[in-house]
Amino acid sequence: MQQKGMRRRALAAAFPYTIPIFAGFWFLGMTYGIYMNVSGFGFWYPMLMSLTIFGGSLEFVAVSMLLAPFAPLQTFLMALMIQARHLFYGIAMLEKYKNTGWKRFYLIFGLCDETFSINCAAQIPPDIDRGWFMFFVTLLDQIYWVSGSTIGGLVGSLFTFNTEGLDFVMTAMFTVIFLEQWRKEKKHYTALIGIGASVVCLLIFGPDSFLVPTMAVILGLLTIFRKPVERAGGLI
Repeated sequence: MQQKGMRRRALAAAFPYTIPIFAGFWFLGMTYGIYMNVSGFGFWYPMLMSLTIFGGSLEFVAVSMLLAPFAPLQTFLMALMIQARHLFYGIAMLEKYKNTGWKRFYLIFGLCDETFSINCAAQIPPDIDRGWFMFFVTLLDQIYWVSGSTIGGLVGSLFTFNTEGLDFVMTAMFTVIFLEQWRKEKKHYTALIGIGASVVCLLIFGPDSFLVPTMAVILGLLTIFRKPVERAGGLI
């Protein structure tokens, strides 16, 4: 009974932090589900992919991967490069995830940008169990994304409407992420590294093959110059 009360209090404390995530995840999730449907996939594709991948950027890119010729190595490298930032998230959360028991396995799996931001910065009241608080933040965020994606897949299959240009949502999403990062950074070193690497790799490899080399170059440069950039205020 005491455990149940502790979990209930943790859920009540976590939920308000996730309300802004709910609005964003439902909109993007439904857009993703509709995008999957108009690309020729049933509603259960976005539902299962949201449950197992749970990486919004990667899930959007996965649509084109599924439609492209079979290329397992390129797919693996693309997925690794897109989600490589989670390596740094994971390192930053090692201390916070200590002593959380079995919950740490789900906390590691469910770590995304938004969940990281909340669990890293939230001021958890002393009477709330830290492990359960982070667990419910992670669980609620995933529920928002999975439900939004599933609803989008169902809506896309039930209604017929003009979806021309819907695939541009991925470009818009990455643009918004870039602008938000630019706004938050004290210095713009990481953004400039990304732009510079993209331009150079585009010139060298061409528009059809530059993405994976670009991600590899960005990851390498950020790894090498992480500490100097942090000291200069270029990373938040």
